[in-house]
Parts: sequence; structure tokens; C-alpha cells
Amino acid sequence: MTYALWIVQGLLTLLFLWAGGMKLVLPVEAMTEQMPLPGLFLRFIGVAEVLGALGLILPGLLRLRPALTPLAAARLVLIMIGATVLTLASGAVAMALFPLVVGLLAAFVAYGRWRLTPHRGPTGSHHDDTGEHPLSTGS
Repeated sequence: MTYALWIVQGLLTLLFLWAGGMKLVLPVEAMTEQMPLPGLFLRFIGVAEVLGALGLILPGLLRLRPALTPLAAARLVLIMIGATVLTLASGAVAMALFPLVVGLLAAFVAYGRWRLTPHRGPTGSHHDDTGEHPLSTGS
């Protein structure tokens, strides 16, 4: 299960880095022609996607704050719910399958890293960082 989660996390990271990066570098006029949303909101979504992508992979790789991975995945699920609803509202039912599937994969990562195979804390630590005390500042 761990390998499946890592593969899905890697693919989602690449996807969200690309999608979020495009929202950050494309001209606002080009984006608003394709999506009926304000330009600043699209930029905000781009930042959220890039940060979510980093949150999917970096905590596990660096073994720092691993409880952030399921949190990032859950936030990306929210973004994909919005994308699915907007796509359905535009009348493109078949096109709504893509954000729906991406959202389901993000939900798989969120649940998998939260319950099935959570990341462990730093190597050699005496406790696991499972997110039970997200605001703690020490041992």
C-alpha cells in the first residue's frame, strides 16, 4: 500500500505543480477566457495547487511534519470538488470526469496517509509525528 500511495502522491505532485504553475505564469486574460472566474482567484488557486503539491511530497521525503501530507491532500480534494462542480455547471459532463478522478486520487492519499500507512516522524525519533498534537512546539 505504501508504494501505491507514493506513486499516486508523485503523480498528483507533478499534476498540481503543472496546473498551479500554469495558473501563475499565464496571462490573466488567457485564463479568464477559458474559466469564468476572476483572475486573482485563479492566481490564488494556482498558489494553493503548488503549495498542495509540495505538501503531498515534501513532508514524507524530508520526514518533517508528516501529518501535513494528508492535510494537503484533503485541501486538494476541496479544490477538485470545486473544479468538478464548475465543469459540470458549464455543461461539459464528460470533461468533469478528470477533476473528479483527480479528487478521488487525492482523497485516497488523504485517507491512506491519515489511517492506512501514515508517514513516521524523523528517523531515530522516540515518537511518531501522527498529527495528534499539531500545535506542539517540543517534546
